[in-house]
Amino acid sequence: MSSYATRSAANAPKPEWLSLQQAATIYGISVDTLRRSISAGRLPASRLGTRLIRVRIADLEQLYRPIPTVHPPLRMSW
Repeated sequence: MSSYATRSAANAPKPEWLSLQQAATIYGISVDTLRRSISAGRLPASRLGTRLIRVRIADLEQLYRPIPTVHPPLRMSW
């Protein structure tokens, strides 16, 4: 029996960093948009090695925050 404690997926800590692909999927934008934001200095990012680029979730939330709405969107029935 292993002496290491195991964690269930529900108890796992939330990641602080995301890959560009993960961030693009979550926020519904393209990887190219993220790269342009990084290049323009609007989105801080860190490079790990020569290929891996990671962005902080907190920085993404500041730059791409949701727009609150009062009413749910209306569905058009044709």
